[in-house]
Amino acid sequence: MTALLRRSPAGLAGVVILVVLAMVALLSFLGLLPYDPIAQNPPSRFLAPSGEHLFGTDQFGRDVFSRVAAGVGNSALIAVVAVAFSTLVGTLGGLVSGFYRGFADGAIGGVTNVLFAFPPLLLALSLASVLERNWFTVAVAIAIVYVPIFIRVTRGPVLSLREIEYVKAAVSTGQSRWQIMFRHVLPNITSIIVIQVALSLSWAVLTEASLSFLGLGTPPPAPSLGSMIFEARSLVFIAPWTLIAPGAVVVALVVGLNLLGDGLRDTLDPRNRGKR
Repeated sequence: MTALLRRSPAGLAGVVILVVLAMVALLSFLGLLPYDPIAQNPPSRFLAPSGEHLFGTDQFGRDVFSRVAAGVGNSALIAVVAVAFSTLVGTLGGLVSGFYRGFADGAIGGVTNVLFAFPPLLLALSLASVLERNWFTVAVAIAIVYVPIFIRVTRGPVLSLREIEYVKAAVSTGQSRWQIMFRHVLPNITSIIVIQVALSLSWAVLTEASLSFLGLGTPPPAPSLGSMIFEARSLVFIAPWTLIAPGAVVVALVVGLNLLGDGLRDTLDPRNRGKR
């Protein structure tokens, strides 16, 4: 972290943004929000932002700040689960594909090419429409979309590392392929995977918001940033804060994760170490 702060102001900015949003999401997980995010209060509908309601209220009298905080928590949970699954499956697939070559490489490469043939959002929409609607199935749909990305990101470096002398020496000592992959190859591509995780988290947040906007994300009454933006479209001239608040938080979350990814790349990429 010290190296990140020293080498990359962009990474520092990303960390600050994400820490603030994490604290907001934590209020939701700990039940410390000022209002129930799903409780309706018709007499308080369309109240402008104030000390009592930081982001105002919506058409049902619900506190927008509480709903945004809960939405950030839901989006973060889905994004983390989705990227964790895609990282695990994609990294393992890339290791096997790049190290074993042959039939394994052809089979995994074929599946990867098929998944890459579909636009990511269209594939996520198709999967989400088939699966039962809940936060976990949304996470699974997003994860399937990003598995081939991790396969491609992992496979390339593995193809190079398998030809390096110390890997060949490990083979000559009688170590199994799995031992070599996890002891000698995987540690040398960890930095690439970490950078890709940070970038994929931002894409996952955006994909989840898009699915919710289109009605295929987390089902109501659970708050979702995408569904909040969809509901606020018709209220933009009556209560613009209902659109501005969730929209700004989505932008901040995506920008923060992208800045963090850029900072990690500047810090961990050996090609950048001599430039600062």
